[in-house]
Amino acid sequence: MTNTQSIDQSYVPAHLAIEAMRDNGYKNTAYAVAELIDNSIQANANYVQIMCKEQDILVNQKKIPRLTELAVLDNGDGMDAEVLQLCLQFGNGTRLERSKRTGIGRFGMGLPASSISQCTRVDVWSWQDGVENALHTYLDIKEVKEKKSAEIPLPTKKEIPSIWRKEGVIFQKAGTLIVWSDLDKFMWTKAQTLINHSELIIGRMYRKFLNDERIKIDFTTFNTSRPSDESIHRFALPNDPLYLMEKTSCPAPYNETPMFEPYMGTSGYETTFDVPFKDEVHQVFVRLAHAKDEARESDGASAGSKPHGKHASGNIGISILRAERELDMDTTLVNNYDPTERWWGIEVEFPPSLDELMGVSNNKQAARNFSDVLKMIDDMKKEKGKSRTFLDIKEEFEEEEDPRAPLLEICNHINKMLTHLRKIIVKQNVGSKATINQAKNEKVEKQATDVTNYRKEQGFISQSDEDEKKPTEQRKEEITESLVASGVDDESAKKVAQKTVTGNSKYNFIENSFEGSAFFTVRLSGGAINVIINKAHPAYENLLEVLNETVEETSVSQLKSRLDKASMGLKLLLAAWARYEDETPDGLRRDQVQEVREDWGKYAKQFLKF
Repeated sequence: MTNTQSIDQSYVPAHLAIEAMRDNGYKNTAYAVAELIDNSIQANANYVQIMCKEQDILVNQKKIPRLTELAVLDNGDGMDAEVLQLCLQFGNGTRLERSKRTGIGRFGMGLPASSISQCTRVDVWSWQDGVENALHTYLDIKEVKEKKSAEIPLPTKKEIPSIWRKEGVIFQKAGTLIVWSDLDKFMWTKAQTLINHSELIIGRMYRKFLNDERIKIDFTTFNTSRPSDESIHRFALPNDPLYLMEKTSCPAPYNETPMFEPYMGTSGYETTFDVPFKDEVHQVFVRLAHAKDEARESDGASAGSKPHGKHASGNIGISILRAERELDMDTTLVNNYDPTERWWGIEVEFPPSLDELMGVSNNKQAARNFSDVLKMIDDMKKEKGKSRTFLDIKEEFEEEEDPRAPLLEICNHINKMLTHLRKIIVKQNVGSKATINQAKNEKVEKQATDVTNYRKEQGFISQSDEDEKKPTEQRKEEITESLVASGVDDESAKKVAQKTVTGNSKYNFIENSFEGSAFFTVRLSGGAINVIINKAHPAYENLLEVLNETVEETSVSQLKSRLDKASMGLKLLLAAWARYEDETPDGLRRDQVQEVREDWGKYAKQFLKF
């Protein structure tokens, strides 16, 4: 090839790179919009308006609103022509140097990267002396891919389209308007859906700013197919995962008053760590909270099924804040199987000067180094035999000069404090609702134990069978602790533990309300199998509660009605399983589900016929 003039000599040809850069890892549209809000706050705005423009389209002879454009307007300082041209350049910006990292911004990627992750065209207007003097530039992916443009257009004076200059949209002396169009990567197609999902995420990200009214975020919706309709406004409320703020998005009664309380252990609610990094000392704050007792109380249904409990289920994890703005809800330490995880809160806050240490991603959605160290310590503490200690890990980091070493003490503290928080949550419901009726359960416990002993003789040995070899007092202590954790009062738990161990019983049945969708759960302890039946599950009301009622002074018709209800409840349980199996995808997983049904049926047959 001799004509080298026609070859693109760029290291990264723009028309090829631009499409690859679209998949830049934003979790969803709300996180992409947050990048624009970051810029507004950095530009000293105290009002941000997120405008969703809809248009009716015809689907199956029915008009359906569809989101066609999204705009973000602020009343910040605005940009001059030089900065405006830089704002759409990848990897450039005004705050790249460490000495200038004092706020939310940094990477010089936010506006262009977040925009192209959602749409193929972004237009930017900015003004510093009246909106009539607004300057405009844009980025159009189609033009770049077609090689019509490889450079950002020079900013020119251009009037803002009238569609954005409508009643309820406030343009102040200085500000910026960003418009996304051709929304080909949007997760949600309706404005209301976008707002419903974004409000809680954005409310959590900017809770500190919203709480002290440093900024207002106005979600505005209007439909160009219905010009006579008024715009709909909804202001974001703080969403505090520590639930210590007042006037938040949490449902009543905890919208006006905190649902949690600060952790008041020996270390207190807030611990400050002095972290050496790059020849300077920086402060990192760790804050702890847990649910108030009254937030966990319920009138039969579990607190987790109530509106405030459902709200808390969306805020599970460790909230990582950078410059008061949340990066991520880290779930490294969350026990996903345990619905009570929603009742604790941990917040970690650090300054932008620690970005490299924390491993902040350029889209500001994670602190990777922090998560890695957190997992490393958690894995170490879960190791059987505990071959490594925290001091061992610390020595390894120091020997290898691992730059993440300053995070060790912080992550170890969080791991230890989470253990204390979980203990508080377990104790909140202890003894309040659990029932254990030894006399009523004696016959079934004996038959179940006999079947289990027969299976052991056939060579089927389980973990609980191995635990029977432990010393007697240790077994009693473990069974007592497990029963107490299941809601049984301490005195009753000790009596049951004594009976289980000395009477060579294998099973205990406990009735208690607990969170989650399970009808029952199983806890193994000290060689015993504790079956905790969920009184909050509808199956309890339709089966066990019906059959547990006394038959004295009960008419034949009443007894028949109860038995009919129990029969119906059992059949509905079977129908629920059948539907679960029906909805399971074809292939390996469906085969596994069917095998579980078959295996459980074998066990049931043996336990019932023995």
